[in-house]
Amino acid sequence: MDAEWIRHYQSRANRALDQRLPSVDLHPGDLHQAMRYAVLGGGKRIRPMLVYSAGVAVGAVLESLDGPACAVEFIHAYSLIHDDLPAMDNDELRHGQPTCHRAFGEALAILAGDALQALAFQVLGQDPAMIPGPAIRIRMLGLLAQAAGSRGLVGGQAIDLAAVGRDDLTLAELENMHIHKTGALIRASVLLGALSRPAVESAVLERLDRYAKCIGLAFQIRDDILDVVGDTATLGKAQGADRALNKPTYPGLLGLDGAREHVCALHQEALAGLEPLGAEADPLRWLAAFIVERAY
Repeated sequence: MDAEWIRHYQSRANRALDQRLPSVDLHPGDLHQAMRYAVLGGGKRIRPMLVYSAGVAVGAVLESLDGPACAVEFIHAYSLIHDDLPAMDNDELRHGQPTCHRAFGEALAILAGDALQALAFQVLGQDPAMIPGPAIRIRMLGLLAQAAGSRGLVGGQAIDLAAVGRDDLTLAELENMHIHKTGALIRASVLLGALSRPAVESAVLERLDRYAKCIGLAFQIRDDILDVVGDTATLGKAQGADRALNKPTYPGLLGLDGAREHVCALHQEALAGLEPLGAEADPLRWLAAFIVERAY
């Protein structure tokens, strides 16, 4: 895999997101401007790329993946808006630009996040290019709802807030937090991509879910490492923010070397899950490597 592949799927995701976001010319324009700012202002598009890569790996039609790819990114963008709020992490930078509440005010930022969450389910339920029939689409809606709710990223954020300042958090508790906060939506991204091909085998779904669980946790550990060793200009957000908030992290519990070793072990386990899938799963292998080696 090479940079051309990554640019192709990132560009496809950006076009699909732009097409499905409301125009600023539609009333209320200020709300739609805030939504577009939060989604189109930057980001790696990891979750849409996971949708595309998992779908292609099982033979899904590429056009049918645009809707799920947008849905997971809308959920991700909404969660970042709310996580950045003063009542949560109180961050001022996201993707190298002012956070949504800094640019548009807290009230409009909250509403933009709410609207993006709703838009995610509208797109997943109504996108005309999607191939799966009603039963599978309902399953996909339920999967995304669980990943976004109290058993997914919202629950993980609640656990995260409760863990601030704790110096007795165990590794198992930290892993549980991140399986919910970060891992749930990554797992949903992979499964939504795979479910976009009708009649995908359950054994394939199980292997893809194993892969997604591993890279979801590896993604968060790498984030924790970058909070220690990265720089603000590269990260696009404040370096050292987790330490400033006294949050429990993997380097804090395991040390930097231990955290890096844990990432490597998860990477190998993720790749093992893809072994029977052949060359069609190469984009997923590339993404796993990118996640564990990225500098931002």
